Amino acid sequence: MRRKIPSTAALTAFDAAARHQSYTKAADELAVTQSAVCRQIAGLEDFLGVRLFRRNRRGVMLTEAGLAYSRTVAARLDDVERDTLALMARGGEGGTLELAVVPTFGTKWLLPRLPLFAQRHPGIHVNLTSRTQAFLFEGTALDAAIQAVEANWAGTEGVFLLHEELAAVCSPKLIAPKAALGKADWRRHTLLQMSTRPYVWRQWFASLGLEVEGDLAGPRMELFSMLGEAAIHGMGVALIPPFLVEDELRRGLLVKASAHTLPSDRSYRLIYPEGKAETPALAAFRAWIVEQAAPGR
Repeated sequence: MRRKIPSTAALTAFDAAARHQSYTKAADELAVTQSAVCRQIAGLEDFLGVRLFRRNRRGVMLTEAGLAYSRTVAARLDDVERDTLALMARGGEGGTLELAVVPTFGTKWLLPRLPLFAQRHPGIHVNLTSRTQAFLFEGTALDAAIQAVEANWAGTEGVFLLHEELAAVCSPKLIAPKAALGKADWRRHTLLQMSTRPYVWRQWFASLGLEVEGDLAGPRMELFSMLGEAAIHGMGVALIPPFLVEDELRRGLLVKASAHTLPSDRSYRLIYPEGKAETPALAAFRAWIVEQAAPGR
């Protein structure tokens, strides 16, 4: 059956006119005449059976249907352009891996190691997208994800990378001259809270056999990277997996406020749809990242 898809020329003309709210400016961008843009959009409206623009005193304006359609068309054209540029850059060789990753893990752990992957697999490009919550792969261009989860999602496979343990860290200036905080010290310090894990400080104290008043109070932030920066600047004590602040601990920007760590119920995993498990780019990346996450690396 023939696909019910408008011509690329019509969609490109519509996208330009929708962005500019002007046929004239769309024609300038596309290096065609205004009448050519008008014909393409008129043909698209006939094809769809829907009015996309209406005229007003200043020119043209998107209808409600046109506005909704322009958003989806723009996204699809961006996808096609990205895929085309990727294919051109590779000359038909190698591959591209579209990877969703939780932001702090991507910035602090993965990115410093990615040059090693590029050296080993120069024909494979890894594109990173930030995702903080679980999602469905269906309907996205994503091949895999690295997330801190309790288990694989339904319909996916995955490999374990790293256990998550939470350590209390802060600026050394915050607790000086002490090297670590004692049981009686916690009430005097601000506890930096992770907004997605509101009870994590209470769990941390409970694992020490402590009850600390105000354990749910303190500035709330969404990402470990935000908590880390706030801790560096002396705003309080934060609970962060040590492997996400390796550099800061090594440079002395942060210190562990306690030797105690809280094992989390989450682990960092590489997750991917069952049907993509053996695609060459993903298989190469999976083998490499498991090696990088091995103890002692």
